[in-house]
Amino acid sequence: MSDRVRVHVWIRGRVQGVGFRAHTEAMALHAGVQGWVRNLRDGRVEAVFEGSPAVVEAMLRWCQQGSPGSVVEAIEQRSEPPEGLPTFEIRPTV
Repeated sequence: MSDRVRVHVWIRGRVQGVGFRAHTEAMALHAGVQGWVRNLRDGRVEAVFEGSPAVVEAMLRWCQQGSPGSVVEAIEQRSEPPEGLPTFEIRPTV
């Protein structure tokens, strides 16, 4: 999996109640990115993106804009070792 990267992100702003997770899932599936996305009780969205460096970077750029109606104020991110996730999914809120 040396050609794969993994980035864990936390997105802050108006990102809940605006379709952010569904749009993230659609974009990830279209781009061929594996991982997951979920709401956090503190109002942020958390996501993990795994794939080639180019597609993961495209997802990070998309997160800067977000879904229609969202207002992204800040994104925290950290690189992690890829786990080889099989698909992309929306996970329950934690």
